[in-house]
Amino acid sequence: MAAKRITIVGSGFGALTATQWLRKSVIDADITLVSPRPEFVYLPGLIWIPSGLRTAEQLRIDLRPFFRRMRATHHAAEATGLNDNGRILETTAGPVENDGLIIASGGRFIKKLPGIEHAITPCEGIAAAEKIRERLKAMDGGTVAMGFSGNPKEPASMRGGPIFEFLFGLDRQLRAEGRRDRFRLVFFTPAPRPGNRLGPKAVDKLLAQMARVGIETHLGQALKGFSERQVTTEGGSFDADMIVFMPGMTGNAWFDNSSLPRSPGGLLQADAQCRVPGVERVYVAGDSGSFPGPDWMPKQAHMADLQARAAARNLVAELRGESPRVGFKVELLCILDANDQAMLVARNEKHNLVLPNSRVFHWMKRFYEWNYLRQYR
Repeated sequence: MAAKRITIVGSGFGALTATQWLRKSVIDADITLVSPRPEFVYLPGLIWIPSGLRTAEQLRIDLRPFFRRMRATHHAAEATGLNDNGRILETTAGPVENDGLIIASGGRFIKKLPGIEHAITPCEGIAAAEKIRERLKAMDGGTVAMGFSGNPKEPASMRGGPIFEFLFGLDRQLRAEGRRDRFRLVFFTPAPRPGNRLGPKAVDKLLAQMARVGIETHLGQALKGFSERQVTTEGGSFDADMIVFMPGMTGNAWFDNSSLPRSPGGLLQADAQCRVPGVERVYVAGDSGSFPGPDWMPKQAHMADLQARAAARNLVAELRGESPRVGFKVELLCILDANDQAMLVARNEKHNLVLPNSRVFHWMKRFYEWNYLRQYR
């Protein structure tokens, strides 16, 4: 019997986890990953670039050795569309045929606010985090405004956690540099209770910590736009010498060139087994998908890994002629770091644990990074 052709779109957390789980199965498969470059950027480490705790070289992993170990082929291209009921992925380097498809190509930030070009979106990658670092070095003082918003049609499709980490990390960095008294730090978001997916106790602790270290807050006012040195909300405007902003997320642009079902917020619709309904052997994991679950279900690397495992196992079952039955656990595991200390937040269907800042949690986050990345080095 000929080997099954499995295509994975992406080379991030979900895509690489799916690759490993496919290879753990006994199915004979030709695995092809489609992404612009054979590299993995460890996005959680971006928070440490402004302070110099991490460099680009430490966070950018060459995946070619990993692909060789996994006996996987890298197709250097961007996805552009889907044809033949999911069996042909269109790319900038030509079509890729498959017997099974896993989409783990991440999300796309919604950049519709007027003047958003004046804001730095840190999770766009290493260059954005380096821009924050260089801007800070050039500043003798001033106001730094950091904030986030969501997708109004997809409340779960947001990335608030990293902004908290950049914000508290900047406070600690400036104190370590002896410059904190020359800077005004402002946190803004349309949400009246920011970080609510972390749980009510976590929100209270985050806001209390901001008050304790002198971070101003502008909460609960819809954003109207940015200018080079100003943030404007429905409740008024305030000056800012640097704006760091994380917009809400929607689906990739190439989804528009497919017949795949979409959620109201523009993500790919998924069921509890990570299948995209209405098409055979097409699965989704991570930020690309809209999944059934509680309203606090996070968009984070850990969740993408859990969904990718389920997607890979269920696709293998389908290729064997079996019914896909594997679900994924919904849990939030987050270490909110501030360069030398961190808060631990854990949440599942039954419990919500919040542990206060400790150096131990900071070193736990660094150990997790080392342990996670060594499988790809």
